Amino acid sequence: MKHLFTIIYVLSGLTSSAQYGEEVGPLTGNPALQSKGLHNTASKINVGTFDSTFIYTSDTLEMPFFDEFSLNKFQFYFDDFGNPLVTFDKVYRLLDMLDVPVSTDSLYTGQQTFRKVWDEQTLVSTVIPFASTQIKIGDLSSYPVTHFQTSVFPPFYIFDTIQTTNGVDLNPDTIWIVGAEFFQDSATQFFDVLDDTSSYWLDDQAYHNYSMGKDPWSLGMVTFDGLDETGFPYAIGTTNVGYADHLTSKPIKMGALNPSDSVYFSFMYQPQGHSDEPEEEDSLVLEFYEHDLGQWNRIWSTNGGPVLPFKLAHIPVTDLGYFNDGFQFRFKNFGGLSGSLDPFHIDYVNLRAEPLGFADTNLRDMAFSYPLYTLLNEFTSVPWDHYVNVPNHSDVMSEEVQVVMANSFPGLVNALPGMTRIYFNNIIEDSVILEAGLLADNPINYQANSIPYSMHDFKTHYAFDHLKPGISQEFEIRSEVIVPDQNEAINDSTKTMQKFENYYSYDDGSAELAYGTTGPQSRLAIQYTPYEADSVIGAMIHFVPSVVDVSNNLFLLTIWGDNNGVPGSVLYEDGLFFPRSPKYGYDQNIFTYYMLPDTAWQFVTGTFYIGWRQFETDRLNVGLDRNIIKNEHTFYSNNGGASWDQSAIEGSVMIRPIFSTGMDVTLGIEDHSFKLTEPNVSIYPNPTSSKVTIEMDQKFNGAEFLNMQGQVVLKSEFPTIDMNELPSGMYFIKIVGVNKLHKIIKN
Repeated sequence: MKHLFTIIYVLSGLTSSAQYGEEVGPLTGNPALQSKGLHNTASKINVGTFDSTFIYTSDTLEMPFFDEFSLNKFQFYFDDFGNPLVTFDKVYRLLDMLDVPVSTDSLYTGQQTFRKVWDEQTLVSTVIPFASTQIKIGDLSSYPVTHFQTSVFPPFYIFDTIQTTNGVDLNPDTIWIVGAEFFQDSATQFFDVLDDTSSYWLDDQAYHNYSMGKDPWSLGMVTFDGLDETGFPYAIGTTNVGYADHLTSKPIKMGALNPSDSVYFSFMYQPQGHSDEPEEEDSLVLEFYEHDLGQWNRIWSTNGGPVLPFKLAHIPVTDLGYFNDGFQFRFKNFGGLSGSLDPFHIDYVNLRAEPLGFADTNLRDMAFSYPLYTLLNEFTSVPWDHYVNVPNHSDVMSEEVQVVMANSFPGLVNALPGMTRIYFNNIIEDSVILEAGLLADNPINYQANSIPYSMHDFKTHYAFDHLKPGISQEFEIRSEVIVPDQNEAINDSTKTMQKFENYYSYDDGSAELAYGTTGPQSRLAIQYTPYEADSVIGAMIHFVPSVVDVSNNLFLLTIWGDNNGVPGSVLYEDGLFFPRSPKYGYDQNIFTYYMLPDTAWQFVTGTFYIGWRQFETDRLNVGLDRNIIKNEHTFYSNNGGASWDQSAIEGSVMIRPIFSTGMDVTLGIEDHSFKLTEPNVSIYPNPTSSKVTIEMDQKFNGAEFLNMQGQVVLKSEFPTIDMNELPSGMYFIKIVGVNKLHKIIKN
């Protein structure tokens, strides 16, 4: 992604010439990782030195090497200072010429210092330079430390006056140099040896996930983009490009093999997936490490482009320099460094000796491609008391639970049945057979190299136990199939949590793109038909960071009734002087709660819509789950709600209505949007015919004037603003740092 403002989709919904509608864009942060990054950043000590850091010596893995990423096999580094196997080396910054550390209170400067004497009798000053001292100085920013000999001086000047009577020195003045550059310091480097053969990878910059790729051949993959291991951009707010994520294997024992043993390296890869499209000049690169020469060699690469099915790469290992016990390989990507840009995805990394050569390098695995997201007919979650009150619980169970199995064998595979078991508190509740013919989309066999999608009827076989007491519940859905492959991977089974709390949802909790409507005063509405009539008390919204920071933009939370399948009359809308703004939650499945005032809870019966009316043109970047396609429930309007368009962008918009349940007190939900301590603002004269002045009890940082359509018509960095060029009418003033809009009338 070279241009930060590239629009991926724009669908016009306006009667004017402006291209307003709906669009999606890339994420500039990964909320699933950022909570760890924020926490780790705060805990780092002694920044700028290697003090209290670890150097690890890696263990060596046996052949064959195989990872299909159903589990996270990144090496976990646990800095245990008390481990008896940990060794350390304490290094001092300043040493004398015998390599002995100087005292801790030693201070020196590199500039020549002196003693200056003033003789009052002769009126002559004499400068006497101080003698230098030879010491050795080391740089503690990196290990190992090399010390260099240098000349240093006392870090002060002395000014004396010789008395005329007896030449006695009285009270000389000593002037110390502030911030003398040479002082004693130390840093301790710790050493540990890795001993975890279940971990395959030395770094974790790339993102292990189950959602970013499109039609994967198994559960789990690794994504390479412009975000680091903490979910933050490598170069935030820039258009910089370069090498970003790296994924490096541990050393692998290849010394017992030779080029005649038909050693092959293979893997699957895909550009884009569910995210941003990489440009032609972006790339995914594979390198092999030649241990004896200490160098990485470029072996393979591919350029960016639109999403394609996962493709299998086969690479013979024939260079004698790789056949030793220090062989390693690594992947890295080249692309935009300011977000989840230009992604590539890899899967099924395999290094092995094949007796049959190239013909034996095809994949041979049966695996789930996706989990079973929900057993309910329409939603991934519903309020527990709504489910309990359903007259016939089988009516809300799904007749079409999607199961996606992948057969990567090069030939037909006999179809065998699977099983879904439902657990509550780790005790099995019931089980449902997944019919073999349905799983394979064929009565007898899975077709070679195929990913059949199948639908299974749970409505006639199972319903969650509605008699369980409580205000919320959670069931675990475990599914598995009988497969012919011999892989140790667990991708022939999958687990999902079915939650019943106080909200309805369509999404799986993970966002792959940022979604929103564009255009001033545009509306976004998500359709819901709850199981029973009840009061909506707010919304859970998963806002995500994207290329344009819209955290200061404003919107009004809105609820509509139904008008023959599209939003109808407004049932609730925030007051114009109490707008909301996007807030980001730094974790997967973290939503911001936007609550209605207690006196404004909205009772709904049947189908309703929840969303917002925004003021500015830019999209507000709500998360879009691309794995569950429910865009038939997403609507937007760019003409004040006079007409509505159904979304054409596949996915589920991550806005969830909250209902009044017994969880209200348990969750302790508060909405601070209505409890903010606002600065005191005075605007005068109002009305005005020309100039207006804004006074407030905090620093003024600027203001925007909006017309009745929400368009910005005037900006100012100064508190006195000339409105003379604006036509007469009513305007709203949006003051930076103030969450309330102020009304002004221009005569």
